[in-house]
Amino acid sequence: MSAPNQLVSIIIPILNEEKIIESCLGSVLKQDYPKELMEILLVDGMSTDKTRDIINQMKSQDERIVLLDNPKRNVPCALNIGIKASKGDIIVRMDSHSIYTPHYISTLIKKMVELDAWNVGGVLTTTPANDTAKCTAIAICLSHPFGVGSSLFRIGSSSIVETDTVPFGCFKKSIFEKIGYFDETMLRNEDEEINGRIRRAGGKIYLIPEVTMKYIPRDSLAKLFRMYYQYGLWKPLVNKKVGNAVSWRQFAPPLFVFGLIFGLILGLFIPFFLKIYISVLLIYLFITLFVGIRQAIKHSKPSLCFYIPITFFYLHVSYGIGYLWGLCNWFRGDKMGYTLDR
Repeated sequence: MSAPNQLVSIIIPILNEEKIIESCLGSVLKQDYPKELMEILLVDGMSTDKTRDIINQMKSQDERIVLLDNPKRNVPCALNIGIKASKGDIIVRMDSHSIYTPHYISTLIKKMVELDAWNVGGVLTTTPANDTAKCTAIAICLSHPFGVGSSLFRIGSSSIVETDTVPFGCFKKSIFEKIGYFDETMLRNEDEEINGRIRRAGGKIYLIPEVTMKYIPRDSLAKLFRMYYQYGLWKPLVNKKVGNAVSWRQFAPPLFVFGLIFGLILGLFIPFFLKIYISVLLIYLFITLFVGIRQAIKHSKPSLCFYIPITFFYLHVSYGIGYLWGLCNWFRGDKMGYTLDR
């Protein structure tokens, strides 16, 4: 069956998204895929702000929009509610913090069919939540190799590439019958877990660099810290469920944090190690300052020289602490140690 003849179900988990939902949903409504072959399922974790009012207003103007309730209030449950309620042959999972180019859906579906892929996704173009130096620094660090390593969906790729995971994703609905639904115990990193199952079952995942979406990250360092702490916290559980490390880049932050703590302790007793410890910190500071100075010149924001080193440090330390604590939870078998904070 050719792609333009297939009904597509778009699933967007939401919770208190009044600041961004109108822009996100507006970009979905402007997709160039045939309108009569699209349904848009917004699965709400019982928002307490104006999110539902905004959606209901837009819903009255477009019958493709469906609002569903998600009493459990987490993303994997929202995705499963959407999939089970969907009528489409293809599932496109979208994120409310993103704004999509008009050809986003049509190109993903076309490439999924051409590549016989189980999942395809595009590249995040990280955009500051506002024009402040702080938000600019957050956006820069989340799309810089020093911040996120070799994560191609964040830093981009020059060609279509088979990969371990993609943001959000475009799936054939039939694959959920083969590998099961999203794991509802994975309150974070649920996409990596299901992509791990896809690869283990022999399916292919491809990054399509010509497909981009504007991603708007959190607008404060405190929110960034909480989010990446949670990503790190849940990562060992993903590895356990998938059966191996999803990617080697994930180990850099916990090793960095481990070195910060035990390197200092060791250095206090052995002067030679203290010299190594200080040298490594100076190299880290030099790299972050170098990036900060370059970006300050590029964006004409001198304060980026301060904010970028701080943001890199927040990013690495939050993920690293979360990962190490996640390992402790794993070894102890302590599920109560896992948290979810939006």
